[in-house]
Amino acid sequence: MSIVKLQQVTKHFRQVKALNGLDLNLHKGEVLGLLGHNGAGKTTTMKLILGLMPATSGQVQVFEQDPYANKTQKLRLKMGYLPENVQFYEQLTGLEVLNYFAKLKNLKPKECTFLLDQVGLTFAAKRRVKTYSKGMRQRLGLAQALLGDPRLLLLDEPTVGLDPSATREFYQTVDQLRQQGVAIILCSHVLPGIEKYIDRVAILGQGRQLALGTLDELREQSQLSLSIKIKGDWSDQQNIQDWLKNQPVEIKKSQLDVIELSLKASDKLPLMQYLLKHPKITDINSHLPMLDDIYAHFTQEKIEAL
Repeated sequence: MSIVKLQQVTKHFRQVKALNGLDLNLHKGEVLGLLGHNGAGKTTTMKLILGLMPATSGQVQVFEQDPYANKTQKLRLKMGYLPENVQFYEQLTGLEVLNYFAKLKNLKPKECTFLLDQVGLTFAAKRRVKTYSKGMRQRLGLAQALLGDPRLLLLDEPTVGLDPSATREFYQTVDQLRQQGVAIILCSHVLPGIEKYIDRVAILGQGRQLALGTLDELREQSQLSLSIKIKGDWSDQQNIQDWLKNQPVEIKKSQLDVIELSLKASDKLPLMQYLLKHPKITDINSHLPMLDDIYAHFTQEKIEAL
């Protein structure tokens, strides 16, 4: 069963087409990275899933229901949302803030203490929110989103303001939730480092879906080159270049002891076998296109074609 299913969804605001024919699905225990420039349609997509507004056309289903038509407490309890800019009552303590949201969801207060511990805020539970750092507010926002044990989480720029240590801890929490079967949609402009925490990527541009798939699938679709750096103790650069001239590679950079090559992913294994035969090569490192490379490819190539 799909937790979220969008079929040919469009959303128009007068003359502005915020979304145009979007198809998207999300399954139990899956993390989907929803990427795109400002104005690409990410926030509109999340609002449709949350049931905050109806689609102009197409079908939006969350837990096999229309979230806008079925604004029931039971359906809302299955969802958690962390906005990009979290705002709370400054004079309340962290625990009082969570208690307030728990009452709105008809939940027992004891869950709040557990959640504060889960996000690492037990030490600040009785401090006023106005004394919280940006990172602490983000953690409190995550605790708020986790109230009621939701089975679907929507996280909009969740690591804004977090230091590297807090960011790492946040994604560890995301990974734990995924293992518990929670479906997660993650919007972020900070692409490096999130690859290992997402299962699939959806890239939006000008309201359209530019790409959808796993990183391996998108690498194959984009046909981006991978790079291989070879290190050796050779002194004759021409010799090594002549040795490579019949191989399907491009020499991007050549230094005294390091040569960087560019090639298609399908040619990697034959080339590696060939390189291992050279007696003076002492080290080989290969680098696949990363998420930011894939994102740049699809946003530049396909938006230009629209």
